[in-house]
Amino acid sequence: MAKLLIINGSNIHNIPSFYEEINRVFMQEEDWQLPEHLDALHELLRGDAGTIQAGKPVVLRWDNITASQEALGKEATIQYYLGKFDNTPHVFGTTWIDEQVQALENGEGKTYFNLILETIAEYPHIKLLVN
Repeated sequence: MAKLLIINGSNIHNIPSFYEEINRVFMQEEDWQLPEHLDALHELLRGDAGTIQAGKPVVLRWDNITASQEALGKEATIQYYLGKFDNTPHVFGTTWIDEQVQALENGEGKTYFNLILETIAEYPHIKLLVN
């Protein structure tokens, strides 16, 4: 039997609140919180931390996903990339950051919401239901 976990999209207003919601849903029994980055989300979904066990089936229901899509859309993603200039430009390189921002401004880039969905899709033991 698959474990059912429910993300409340109404709780998501930006990238930090996405991770607050993820911590609420997945990290209830942990004494630490998942940091705000996609690598940590990968670890969580793989089953390295939190309520998911590696390879065990999970149904992840994302309620009010439309609100999350908007909150984690173009503007939030541009701010995310621009924040990398301040925090870690040596890791990503300013050219790469500029390219990501330009693609978003041209309507061609992937939003943070898209990156989250791609991350979830990498784990076949997780079935995403949208509501």
